[in-house]
Amino acid sequence: MPERAGGLTVFSAEDVRARLTYEAAIPVVREAMIALSDGRVRQLLRSFIGVGEGRTFAIMPASLGERAAFGAKLVSVFTEDGKKAHEGVVVLFDGQAGRPVCIADAGEVTAIRTAASSAVATDAMARKDASVLAVCGTGRQAWGHVLAIAQVRRLKAVHVWSRDPGMSVDFARRVTDATGIAARGFPEAETAVAEADIVCTVTAAADPILLGAWIGPGTHVNVVGSSGPGQAEVDAELMAKSRFIVDHREHVLAHGGEFLRAKAAGIVGDDCIVCEIGEVLAGAAAGRTSDAEITVYKSLGHAVQDLAATAWLHGTL
Repeated sequence: MPERAGGLTVFSAEDVRARLTYEAAIPVVREAMIALSDGRVRQLLRSFIGVGEGRTFAIMPASLGERAAFGAKLVSVFTEDGKKAHEGVVVLFDGQAGRPVCIADAGEVTAIRTAASSAVATDAMARKDASVLAVCGTGRQAWGHVLAIAQVRRLKAVHVWSRDPGMSVDFARRVTDATGIAARGFPEAETAVAEADIVCTVTAAADPILLGAWIGPGTHVNVVGSSGPGQAEVDAELMAKSRFIVDHREHVLAHGGEFLRAKAAGIVGDDCIVCEIGEVLAGAAAGRTSDAEITVYKSLGHAVQDLAATAWLHGTL
């Protein structure tokens, strides 16, 4: 049960995990992204402070609307041994009285809302008959993505790749044991994605681990693991050959590593960003225009998602 102290409700990681299911988080994130794109909610660009090699402290403020809840996520992002960890807190303020009313574990909120965001994008952009998911990565986000995307597509197979083949095999075994979905570990990323309809990159890689040459017609790709301008999980070829839709245009123009590398190389321009996912969800733009089209969703993650999820936990959304 969440604790209450000094007028604050505190949700531990265990509290968040027990209450914020993917079934609950997916519609919350969906509505938050629509509101972000239509201007009902406000947020600033994330602020980063380096605190050592592979270590960043980030401040992410947002408001869910006039006289609605507002607040910020304060989070450390540490990358060690090829693994990325988010730790911190989401602080929610009451929009009427202006006082802090809730604190939630940011690591758990981030993990759940990120996978939920990819599920929302997959539902809007992937082919309706998509049934084979390839996951590049075997960490916390990889696990969440399997569970979340299974909520929006009937998966018949999950393909897994990581730099450690043994971890890929172990992860695939866990997926099958937990979900009943046939899962298999692959030693090479190229073979893991070859027959996939949906691909998720959820690694801490600084340089591309997924190439556009490997992605066939009709595939949908969620690019999730790279969260800053110095990282890129996919190459410029994939950027150039896809319908590229983002979570938030302003942030991707400033911090989207894949986009920035492709732009610096002269391969794409700002107009390669077709629209925001919120516009697709609101019916103002199409997620895909044909079954043969390759679609890419770039997810950076945003404070509005964290605050909406925390407000839902607190019962104020």
